[in-house]
Amino acid sequence: MIIIKPPTTLNKIPSIFCAGSIENGIAENWQQVVEDELLNKNVIIYNPRRNDWDSDWIQSIHNTEFKCQVDWELDNLEISDLIIMYFDPKTTSKISLLELGLYATSKKIVVCCPDGYCCKGNVDIVCNRNNIPMYETLDDMIDYIIKKLNL
Repeated sequence: MIIIKPPTTLNKIPSIFCAGSIENGIAENWQQVVEDELLNKNVIIYNPRRNDWDSDWIQSIHNTEFKCQVDWELDNLEISDLIIMYFDPKTTSKISLLELGLYATSKKIVVCCPDGYCCKGNVDIVCNRNNIPMYETLDDMIDYIIKKLNL
């Protein structure tokens, strides 16, 4: 429990959800790059890349482990202050495209979509239409995050 009484205020710690390419064994572990760059910053990072992910899990609402993962992602996408998305050119990232659609009008997304990503044209158009900041490199997106959240 935290109790706040005047004149004290609670300085909220900003939170970031790392949406984007995960496809284990294919996608770059870009989430780790973000974690390393923000290591000494006052920020919460929600990273959906599980150490114990089992690719044999049936993707069904009736699979408890799978449902738990998806619910965790949806809950934390909703409460995060900033959603960052990286579209790795070696992946299709179907779920990331779904998440981009879900949050395109939220005003809390920033995207990195390098040349070579299979659906780059679609991502470019959605970002342009919704004034979503978009970057070609992960480093540029991280610089934006640091400035935006005053880290």
